[in-house]
Amino acid sequence: MFFYGTLCHLDLLELVIGRSLTEGEVRSARLPGHAVYWAKDQIFPMIRKEEGGFAEGIVFNADEDALARLNFYEGGFNFDLELIVPEGETDPVEVYFAQPGTWDFGAPWSLEDFIRDHGTHNLRTAKSFMQLYGKVDRDEAMKRLPMLRSVAAKGWRVGESVANGRRAGMTTADVSLQTHHRAYESFFAMDEITVTHKRFDGTMSGPVNREVTVTVDAMLLLPYDPRRDRVLLVEQFRSGAFLRGDMNPWMLEPIAGRIDPGESAEEAAHREAMEETGLTLNELLPISRHYPSPGITCEFYHCFLGLCDLPDDIEGIGGLADENEDIRSQLFSFDELMDLLDSGEAQVGPLVVSALWLARHRDRLRAEYGN
Repeated sequence: MFFYGTLCHLDLLELVIGRSLTEGEVRSARLPGHAVYWAKDQIFPMIRKEEGGFAEGIVFNADEDALARLNFYEGGFNFDLELIVPEGETDPVEVYFAQPGTWDFGAPWSLEDFIRDHGTHNLRTAKSFMQLYGKVDRDEAMKRLPMLRSVAAKGWRVGESVANGRRAGMTTADVSLQTHHRAYESFFAMDEITVTHKRFDGTMSGPVNREVTVTVDAMLLLPYDPRRDRVLLVEQFRSGAFLRGDMNPWMLEPIAGRIDPGESAEEAAHREAMEETGLTLNELLPISRHYPSPGITCEFYHCFLGLCDLPDDIEGIGGLADENEDIRSQLFSFDELMDLLDSGEAQVGPLVVSALWLARHRDRLRAEYGN
């Protein structure tokens, strides 16, 4: 097989085929009369016939198992295999070509740029994707790919260090991961881990077994109009409340959504505001970045106040049909928002946090932005 794109990143190739490469198993090669370009708005390339061009890459002799794993990895991206003889070779090799019309061609491909900008994230995604090999068919695996990409991207977003002045000062260096197993994977994932960690008395703990829900970072946005002194909340059915037995499983919430791969929390806020309510935000103010329940989930919240205009006609029904969203937006005066806290009808944690933050800063915001 001839690889011209992401699989020239040998760490990725080894991950996909499920084993280490042996010496001499891969060699450099190129295809005359071809050129490689980024697929437009994607993080992988495409190849096409081009007079005078040369497609640089590698030749890999795939055994039956490696070929099956490669086709599982590549086949869901609408690629077909063609036979071509590389320069200096006597035998034809198989090359992945994108099916016509699947993507547009972008700028000339650069493996170095791919590894620098996307290599780490892509390895995380590929690792999770290949764990599905032999468990689900390729079509089902492709349905899960957007979530896998988002989960993989989380490592960049949450991994930064934050203030550690009042805590004991212990870090990940004081934790030893003994076992790590993915027990379940679909829209979300469930991992089982065993760790030992440093205790407050300086000794090490015994093995600690935990199950952790693995999901992506989320953005939560409370739209606020400082001139009219009111907010916009959304209401929708929530399956967790329903399964708990809540008699009223439609929840009042801030606007919320997952942060997509390559997207900042701020970009997600603007996107979700438009998707769910048709709102254009004037300015974003950070409220909090926090874990909702760090003992059982990796989920991490980025909460914002969105300064905007909230006229009377902004209320309505919205959401994306292809995501089965049925979202009702409703205006509340500041006093009505406080009444939700007092009555207990505000049952979603980020709404309570955001409302209390607004109460603390409301006078300043109205003075600065209310005219």
